[in-house]
Amino acid sequence: MPDIKHFDPDEVLERVERLFWQRGAAATGIAEVVAATGLSRSSLYATYGGKQDLYVKALRRYVEQRSQPMFEALTGDGRGLPAIAAFFDRLIEARCAGEHARWGCMATNANAEGTDPDVRRLLDRHHDRLRAGMRAALAAAEAQGQLRPGADLDASAELLALLAYGVNTRSRAGADPDALRKGASAALDSLRRENP
Repeated sequence: MPDIKHFDPDEVLERVERLFWQRGAAATGIAEVVAATGLSRSSLYATYGGKQDLYVKALRRYVEQRSQPMFEALTGDGRGLPAIAAFFDRLIEARCAGEHARWGCMATNANAEGTDPDVRRLLDRHHDRLRAGMRAALAAAEAQGQLRPGADLDASAELLALLAYGVNTRSRAGADPDALRKGASAALDSLRRENP
Protein backbone atom coordinates (compact mmCIF):
# COMPACT_ATOMS: atom_id res chain seq x y z
CA MET A 1 0.00 0.00 0.00
CA PRO A 2 1.21 3.53 -0.73
CA ASP A 3 2.27 5.72 2.17
CA ILE A 4 -0.59 8.17 2.82
CA LYS A 5 0.52 11.51 4.18
CA HIS A 6 -1.76 12.97 6.82
CA PHE A 7 -0.40 16.49 6.38
CA ASP A 8 -0.12 19.07 3.63
CA PRO A 9 3.55 19.07 2.50
CA ASP A 10 3.38 22.67 1.23
CA GLU A 11 1.83 23.93 4.45
CA VAL A 12 4.59 22.23 6.43
CA LEU A 13 7.21 23.69 4.09
CA GLU A 14 5.74 27.15 4.68
CA ARG A 15 6.16 26.70 8.44
CA VAL A 16 9.73 25.56 7.93
CA GLU A 17 10.40 28.50 5.60
CA ARG A 18 9.20 30.93 8.27
CA LEU A 19 11.36 29.25 10.90
CA PHE A 20 14.54 29.31 8.79
CA TRP A 21 13.75 32.85 7.59
CA GLN A 22 13.37 34.20 11.10
CA ARG A 23 16.17 32.25 12.80
CA GLY A 24 18.55 31.21 10.03
CA ALA A 25 19.59 27.70 9.06
CA ALA A 26 22.65 27.50 11.29
CA ALA A 27 20.76 28.58 14.42
CA THR A 28 17.82 26.23 13.82
CA GLY A 29 18.10 22.66 15.04
CA ILE A 30 16.05 19.77 13.74
CA ALA A 31 14.26 19.58 17.11
CA GLU A 32 12.93 23.09 16.48
CA VAL A 33 11.76 22.05 13.03
CA VAL A 34 9.97 19.05 14.57
CA ALA A 35 8.32 21.33 17.15
CA ALA A 36 7.27 23.93 14.54
CA THR A 37 5.77 21.38 12.17
CA GLY A 38 4.36 18.84 14.62
CA LEU A 39 5.87 16.05 12.52
CA SER A 40 8.27 13.37 13.59
CA ARG A 41 11.84 13.36 12.34
CA SER A 42 11.13 10.27 10.29
CA SER A 43 8.17 11.95 8.54
CA LEU A 44 10.26 15.05 7.83
CA TYR A 45 13.17 13.03 6.46
CA ALA A 46 10.92 10.75 4.40
CA THR A 47 9.16 13.71 2.79
CA TYR A 48 11.88 16.35 2.45
CA GLY A 49 15.24 14.71 3.14
CA GLY A 50 17.68 15.90 5.81
CA LYS A 51 17.84 19.34 7.36
CA GLN A 52 19.93 20.77 4.52
CA ASP A 53 17.54 19.40 1.90
CA LEU A 54 14.65 20.90 3.83
CA TYR A 55 16.42 24.24 4.03
CA VAL A 56 17.08 24.30 0.27
CA LYS A 57 13.43 23.50 -0.44
CA ALA A 58 12.28 26.24 1.97
CA LEU A 59 14.68 28.77 0.43
CA ARG A 60 13.51 27.86 -3.09
CA ARG A 61 9.91 28.35 -1.97
CA TYR A 62 10.78 31.75 -0.50
CA VAL A 63 12.52 32.90 -3.69
CA GLU A 64 9.72 31.68 -5.95
CA GLN A 65 6.81 32.98 -3.89
CA ARG A 66 8.20 36.12 -2.25
CA SER A 67 11.18 37.46 -4.20
CA GLN A 68 10.32 36.59 -7.78
CA PRO A 69 6.95 38.44 -7.84
CA MET A 70 8.70 41.62 -6.67
CA PHE A 71 11.35 41.26 -9.37
CA GLU A 72 8.73 40.65 -12.05
CA ALA A 73 6.75 43.70 -10.93
CA LEU A 74 9.89 45.83 -11.13
CA THR A 75 10.78 44.49 -14.58
CA GLY A 76 7.31 45.15 -15.97
CA ASP A 77 6.63 48.50 -14.30
CA GLY A 78 7.96 50.76 -17.09
CA ARG A 79 8.14 53.99 -15.06
CA GLY A 80 11.92 54.00 -14.70
CA LEU A 81 13.30 55.60 -11.53
CA PRO A 82 9.84 55.90 -9.91
CA ALA A 83 9.51 52.12 -10.26
CA ILE A 84 12.82 51.61 -8.45
CA ALA A 85 11.78 54.09 -5.74
CA ALA A 86 8.51 52.18 -5.29
CA PHE A 87 10.45 48.90 -5.08
CA PHE A 88 12.57 50.26 -2.23
CA ASP A 89 9.53 51.76 -0.49
CA ARG A 90 7.79 48.36 -0.55
CA LEU A 91 10.97 46.60 0.53
CA ILE A 92 11.57 48.91 3.50
CA GLU A 93 7.93 48.69 4.55
CA ALA A 94 7.99 44.89 4.40
CA ARG A 95 11.27 44.66 6.33
CA CYS A 96 10.45 47.20 9.04
CA ALA A 97 6.72 46.76 9.73
CA GLY A 98 4.14 44.02 9.85
CA GLU A 99 4.31 40.30 10.48
CA HIS A 100 7.84 39.79 9.15
CA ALA A 101 9.43 42.95 10.55
CA ARG A 102 13.09 42.55 11.48
CA TRP A 103 13.35 39.13 9.80
CA GLY A 104 15.31 40.52 6.88
CA CYS A 105 15.19 38.63 3.61
CA MET A 106 15.68 34.87 3.70
CA ALA A 107 17.88 35.01 0.57
CA THR A 108 20.00 37.84 1.98
CA ASN A 109 20.31 36.00 5.28
CA ALA A 110 21.37 32.86 3.39
CA ASN A 111 24.22 34.76 1.71
CA ALA A 112 25.87 35.09 5.12
CA GLU A 113 25.37 31.49 6.20
CA GLY A 114 27.45 29.25 4.02
CA THR A 115 28.50 27.93 0.67
CA ASP A 116 26.41 24.82 0.08
CA PRO A 117 26.39 24.39 -3.73
CA ASP A 118 22.58 24.06 -3.97
CA VAL A 119 22.09 27.17 -1.84
CA ARG A 120 24.73 29.06 -3.83
CA ARG A 121 22.96 28.25 -7.12
CA LEU A 122 19.66 29.50 -5.72
CA LEU A 123 21.27 32.69 -4.44
CA ASP A 124 23.08 33.33 -7.73
CA ARG A 125 19.78 32.95 -9.60
CA HIS A 126 18.08 35.23 -7.08
CA HIS A 127 20.77 37.87 -7.56
CA ASP A 128 20.63 37.59 -11.36
CA ARG A 129 16.86 38.17 -11.32
CA LEU A 130 17.10 41.09 -8.91
CA ARG A 131 19.83 42.69 -11.01
CA ALA A 132 17.83 42.05 -14.21
CA GLY A 133 14.79 43.77 -12.70
CA MET A 134 16.90 46.78 -11.75
CA ARG A 135 18.49 46.78 -15.22
CA ALA A 136 15.07 46.76 -16.92
CA ALA A 137 13.87 49.66 -14.77
CA LEU A 138 17.06 51.61 -15.51
CA ALA A 139 16.65 50.99 -19.24
CA ALA A 140 13.12 52.42 -18.99
CA ALA A 141 14.53 55.39 -17.07
CA GLU A 142 17.16 55.96 -19.76
CA ALA A 143 14.55 55.78 -22.52
CA GLN A 144 12.49 58.42 -20.71
CA GLY A 145 15.46 60.77 -20.19
CA GLN A 146 15.54 60.31 -16.41
CA LEU A 147 19.17 59.21 -16.07
CA ARG A 148 22.28 61.35 -16.00
CA PRO A 149 24.25 61.15 -19.23
CA GLY A 150 26.76 58.31 -19.40
CA ALA A 151 25.19 56.21 -16.65
CA ASP A 152 26.41 52.60 -16.83
CA LEU A 153 23.21 50.57 -16.64
CA ASP A 154 24.88 47.28 -15.73
CA ALA A 155 27.02 48.75 -12.97
CA SER A 156 24.08 50.80 -11.67
CA ALA A 157 21.84 47.72 -11.61
CA GLU A 158 24.50 45.90 -9.58
CA LEU A 159 24.77 48.87 -7.20
CA LEU A 160 21.01 48.94 -6.64
CA ALA A 161 20.89 45.17 -6.09
CA LEU A 162 23.62 45.51 -3.47
CA LEU A 163 21.66 48.35 -1.88
CA ALA A 164 18.63 46.04 -1.59
CA TYR A 165 20.79 43.50 0.27
CA GLY A 166 21.99 46.30 2.53
CA VAL A 167 18.41 47.34 3.31
CA ASN A 168 17.58 43.73 4.15
CA THR A 169 20.58 43.33 6.43
CA ARG A 170 20.23 46.67 8.20
CA SER A 171 16.48 46.22 8.73
CA ARG A 172 17.12 42.86 10.40
CA ALA A 173 19.50 44.67 12.76
CA GLY A 174 16.79 47.19 13.67
CA ALA A 175 17.73 50.15 11.45
CA ASP A 176 15.45 53.16 11.33
CA PRO A 177 13.21 52.93 8.23
CA ASP A 178 13.56 56.65 7.55
CA ALA A 179 17.34 56.28 7.39
CA LEU A 180 16.93 53.40 4.94
CA ARG A 181 14.59 55.50 2.78
CA LYS A 182 17.08 58.37 2.75
CA GLY A 183 19.84 56.02 1.65
CA ALA A 184 17.72 54.64 -1.19
CA SER A 185 16.75 58.18 -2.26
CA ALA A 186 20.39 59.26 -2.28
CA ALA A 187 21.30 56.32 -4.51
CA LEU A 188 18.56 57.21 -6.99
CA ASP A 189 19.49 60.91 -6.88
CA SER A 190 23.03 59.97 -7.89
CA LEU A 191 21.62 58.41 -11.08
CA ARG A 192 19.08 61.10 -11.89
CA ARG A 193 19.55 63.63 -14.67
CA GLU A 194 19.84 67.13 -13.25
CA ASN A 195 17.11 69.53 -14.30
CA PRO A 196 18.43 72.12 -16.75
